[in-house]
Amino acid sequence: MTDDRLLEPLGLLSGPTAADAVRLGVARWLCGGPVAFTLARLWRGYRDMGLVRVDALPPGWDDVLARVCAPLGAAGLPDGARVMGIVNVTPDSFSDGGRHLVVDHAVAAAVDMLAQGAVFLDIGGESTRPGAARVTPAQEWDRIAPVITALRNDARTCNAVISVDTRHALVMGHALAAGVDAINDVSALMHDPAAAAVVAHAGCPVMLMHMRGTPETMNDHATYTDVAVDVVRELRERIDHAVAAGVARGRIMVDPGIGFAKTAAQNMELLARLPLLANLGCRVVLGVSRKRFVGQVTGVADAASRDPGSMAASLPGLVFANTILRVHDTGTMMQGLKIWQGLDCTQQVR
Repeated sequence: MTDDRLLEPLGLLSGPTAADAVRLGVARWLCGGPVAFTLARLWRGYRDMGLVRVDALPPGWDDVLARVCAPLGAAGLPDGARVMGIVNVTPDSFSDGGRHLVVDHAVAAAVDMLAQGAVFLDIGGESTRPGAARVTPAQEWDRIAPVITALRNDARTCNAVISVDTRHALVMGHALAAGVDAINDVSALMHDPAAAAVVAHAGCPVMLMHMRGTPETMNDHATYTDVAVDVVRELRERIDHAVAAGVARGRIMVDPGIGFAKTAAQNMELLARLPLLANLGCRVVLGVSRKRFVGQVTGVADAASRDPGSMAASLPGLVFANTILRVHDTGTMMQGLKIWQGLDCTQQVR
């Protein structure tokens, strides 16, 4: 029977206060630190079992606590909190469509992102915004293949960690053969029946994102019993599906899918409750950059002007030590990351 218990870490502490509370036994490290938690809300199914002190859990919850406290693996990629730069090779992406269609422009953007501190580059050839025009896997590959080749052949970018943002097995296979390091699938390997086998055979890291429906229909599926609990449970199902198909659990990362099948209010609640993702035991990827909800909350209509809000919305992901922050403006995000880490003298500023 599937374990339906979840432990939601609350009462978060950081820095020397967190270390002192852990030493006193009144707090536990969240996924090995740098944040600790003093309280926990216990869930069995959708039943709220109540808020308890973490040092006074009822019998039968020690294994769940151990799962939430265990350090998150790096999934075979560079460890630590990192920034991923988005390189969309599409004519119709919501904030930068057409900007990187020329290979030289895409490479120049990648060089700038790496110089600003990004470690990862995420290359996409299909827009997944609502109403975007469909492209075939062959068309998608034709868009991104020259960019991948150029990045791998350029001395300035050849050592970057590159992922491909795709739902299609054909694109995944070609990209991995061309030297891509990881796969980022907004459908969590559910869109293309052949995708999981491609990833399993390659043994590569994979990012599984939460989404309901398709990019065309996802806005019709934004009804949840509890958005944070639902997202964690549905991501657990996606992880189980991938593992059953042969994907190594230690190579899986999870993305809560901010902006996909979620209203602005649901996105904000999910960001406020990100520690619940600790129940999955997977490295977290967080992509909030320039999304519509940032504009709805801030009143900024122009997507390209939402970088300050995007940076602020990314910071909750740093409750985990090795979150990957997926953004368009890597320079702004690196500033935010360094200040956040600098506030905690127990962390190394990268």
